[in-house]
Amino acid sequence: MTGQVPNIALNNGVEMPSIGFGVFQTPPEETRTAVAAALETGYRHVDTAAAYGNEREVGEAVRASKGGRAAVFLETKIWISDYGYDQTLHAFGKSAGKLGVDQIDLLILHQALPSDFGKTLAAYRALETLLKDGKVRAIGVSNFMVEHLTTLLDAAEVVPAVNQITLESFSRPIPEA
Repeated sequence: MTGQVPNIALNNGVEMPSIGFGVFQTPPEETRTAVAAALETGYRHVDTAAAYGNEREVGEAVRASKGGRAAVFLETKIWISDYGYDQTLHAFGKSAGKLGVDQIDLLILHQALPSDFGKTLAAYRALETLLKDGKVRAIGVSNFMVEHLTTLLDAAEVVPAVNQITLESFSRPIPEA
């Protein structure tokens, strides 16, 4: 990656690099090397999650990098088994500890839990508390459908800064113009 990647201003003014390095399905034993290489190449946004099982290695790579923590935008996600107000606060503490940080730049809910959306709402209220307390700089959601967002927005005090979604890649050639 060459050159400076532009930032995106989130809805609360926090600046997030527009391109991030994700470590989904990166085995923990390979994560530190992969993140170190990405940071050396110029990435400044690292996206991990509790469910990926590699937050500790992400944190190690960030701390060992040339710019250290101050130069990296860290994003992680709360998994559905940790939904609920108190459970989410506890999950934040575990993630922050594994990452070796006091503050996470972007903390999001990994996906909606339609079978018990009350737990999803309680988890989001915990994110709002963490934001208010300065433990996170921005909050959001991931893989939420329109109906999930509508229900969340009816109950939320803070509009999510992002709804990170998965896009499937395809190998179909792009037609020439």
